[in-house]
Amino acid sequence: MKDDQLTPGRRVLLRAAAVLGLGAASGCADTDRPAARGATAGAGTAAGGPQAARARKPSAYRLQPMAGYGPPRAGRALPRVRKAPILRMPGRDRSMVLTFDDGPDPRYTPHILRTLRRHDVRAVFFVCGEMAVDNSDLLREMADDGHLIGNHTWSHPLLTRLGRAPMREQIERTCDVIEDATGEYPAWFRAPYGAWNRNAFQLGAEFGMEPLAWTVDTLDWTEPGARTIVRRVRAGAGPGVVVLSHDAGGDRSGSVEALRDYLPELLDSGYRMTLPSHYMT
Repeated sequence: MKDDQLTPGRRVLLRAAAVLGLGAASGCADTDRPAARGATAGAGTAAGGPQAARARKPSAYRLQPMAGYGPPRAGRALPRVRKAPILRMPGRDRSMVLTFDDGPDPRYTPHILRTLRRHDVRAVFFVCGEMAVDNSDLLREMADDGHLIGNHTWSHPLLTRLGRAPMREQIERTCDVIEDATGEYPAWFRAPYGAWNRNAFQLGAEFGMEPLAWTVDTLDWTEPGARTIVRRVRAGAGPGVVVLSHDAGGDRSGSVEALRDYLPELLDSGYRMTLPSHYMT
């Protein structure tokens, strides 16, 4: 039976068995914001079966041992189940992490990718499956540029109101879309609205993902304008800071414009945009 004919539950069992089997063989198995905003653009459960996985030539970036990229999911130990999400990166150097949620959106994501490429900067994109399934070309562009692609569920629900089974479906469907488009399983997970609970932490870890929240919320989802977004990033900049922005879910022209302003300013000030390291302590 082909993998794409397996039920979601069957696929999870097979993947978990592969992880446990490899860990036993090697002897090294490892053990915010409330729901205040409106529905994300494209909300719903648009149907779309898994796309055929495509063979891809690795880019120069992906040949390097970058943070977050590693062996296929079945070949790496699962992270421990956390009780709280990661809010910032460890260390005192002038490094920051840029993250973008809710996309990809063909109206705004390409502009963000071009700005990041112009300054040779990597970021983390937490994508929603229902947006990603019809924009797999943008996922491949993200991966080829060396960005990390994280799981932001399928349709951006409030996870704390979901049972375990529907939550699993939200997470797994999005993992599959990312893997189909890029050949990589996501290593990072972000709960919509920053609303986490025990099931969210457990299921994220089960699928091999670490939970990443943020330190600085630009509140760009309220569409305050580029100048306000820039001011908030400036005020929150600091060692290990994780910045939350959005590339979908509304009019994100202000977010696009703000990135063009604050990114070169941060770089000129000595900040380095980096990526989170997988399985942080």
